[in-house]
Amino acid sequence: MTSSLDTLPKIGAPAIRALHGAGYTALRELVGVPRADLAKLHGMGPKALAILQAALEEHKLGLG
Repeated sequence: MTSSLDTLPKIGAPAIRALHGAGYTALRELVGVPRADLAKLHGMGPKALAILQAALEEHKLGLG
């Protein structure tokens, strides 16, 4: 199943809330965002970061 760049992949609710709180509502908005910056968000853990990175890699993109 390929992820859409217009939505966020299935990650935990705390991570989704963290991304929405920081203004991110679509996967495409995370392209080039430093991984360390996302890791600082409350509720964002290593598993969620790995899922986001993998979803971006499906589109030949990635975190910063």
